[in-house]
Amino acid sequence: MSSVNTVTEQLTRAGQVIEHDSFAIIDAETGPHAYTAAQWPIVRRMIHANADFDFNGLTDFHPDAVEAGIRAMLGGATPVVADVEMICSGLSQPRLAHFGMATHQFISDGDVIELARAEDTTRAVQAMRKAHRLGLLDGAIVGIGNAPTALIELVRLIREESVRPALVVGMPVGFVSAAESKDMMAQVGDVPWIVIRGRKGGSTLVVAALHALLALAEERQKNPAVARP
Repeated sequence: MSSVNTVTEQLTRAGQVIEHDSFAIIDAETGPHAYTAAQWPIVRRMIHANADFDFNGLTDFHPDAVEAGIRAMLGGATPVVADVEMICSGLSQPRLAHFGMATHQFISDGDVIELARAEDTTRAVQAMRKAHRLGLLDGAIVGIGNAPTALIELVRLIREESVRPALVVGMPVGFVSAAESKDMMAQVGDVPWIVIRGRKGGSTLVVAALHALLALAEERQKNPAVARP
C-alpha cells in the first residue's frame, strides 16, 4: 500500500489497509477492462461502494470528464450542487474543505415545494431551477443520484439556457426515465459528464465517484507533473 495522498485517505492505518486491500481485490477480480488509467480509479471506487462489478461497463465517461473534474476541484471554491441531501451528507467535509468546496441542495426548500405543486413538476426540477437562479450551476460539479427529472431538467438548462457546469455526475437510479435521462446527458458534447447507463445508479455512487475525483485532485496537487488523463 502506498499513496502520496493524506487528505483523501482513510484517517487510520487500519482503515487505509482495508481500503487498499479492497481495491486490490477489485483489480484482481476485474482483470482487463476498457477504461483509461485516469478513469479506472473512479469505476473501482464505485464498485467498492456496493460490491457490484456491473459498473465495470455500465459507467461511461465524456472524454474530458476526469480532467474537467480535477481542474474544477483544484480551482478552489467550486460548488457541488446535488439533487438530494444524501449526496451532501455522504461527501467527506474535510476533503471538500481542503479544496475550498461546499455542497448545495434545495430539494426540501419551501419555495421549491410550492413551485413544484403550482407548476405540477417534481421538486427535483424546481431545485435545479433554483440552483440556476442562484448562479450556482455555471462552473459547478453537479451530482445527481436520485431524481431522473433533475438530470432531464439540467440537460434542458444546458441546451436552452446555456448553463455550463464544469462536470455532471449523472447517476439517478430508477425505473421511470432513469436510463433515458442518462442517455440524454451522454448526448451533450460541450459539458463533460460521467454517467451510469441503464437503471442502476444512486447517491452512494455519486459520492464514490466524487471521492475518487478528490483523490485524483489531491494527487495532482501534490505532484503537478502527474500525467493528465
